[in-house]
Amino acid sequence: MPPRVSPRIAKYVDALPLESGLQVLEIGCGPGVAAREISRRIGDGKIVAIDRSEKAIKQALAASVTDLLSGRLEFRNVAIEEFELEQGEDRFDLAFAMRVGALDGRHPNAGKRAMKRLKAALKPDGLLFIDAAGPIKGEDILI
Repeated sequence: MPPRVSPRIAKYVDALPLESGLQVLEIGCGPGVAAREISRRIGDGKIVAIDRSEKAIKQALAASVTDLLSGRLEFRNVAIEEFELEQGEDRFDLAFAMRVGALDGRHPNAGKRAMKRLKAALKPDGLLFIDAAGPIKGEDILI
């Protein structure tokens, strides 16, 4: 059985401007709780959830069998500072991260590389949410 959505994650997901058709990137997805919740809220959109931890991705995949079948959810084992769009993949409308060291100031060098990757992965008017900070437009990401 997939893990339940904690109040902290539920509050964060509720605050995101989600709508049908969005292409969403979750950075640092852990076992995939937020990603599964978002996949259920974006209609014909899609969420790609990434994490540097192979163990976390294995847990996310194991807990997400039904959601993966919908085609709205995908997990990838990659760190944000190494992330690249796949061949032919559209840029994202929205990206978010909760407690990710490369983005919350704990690892500044990784953060610089991560922001460069995010600028390339987000649409110019796409929105980036890091922890509780307000959104940054893709075109406004400083690299």
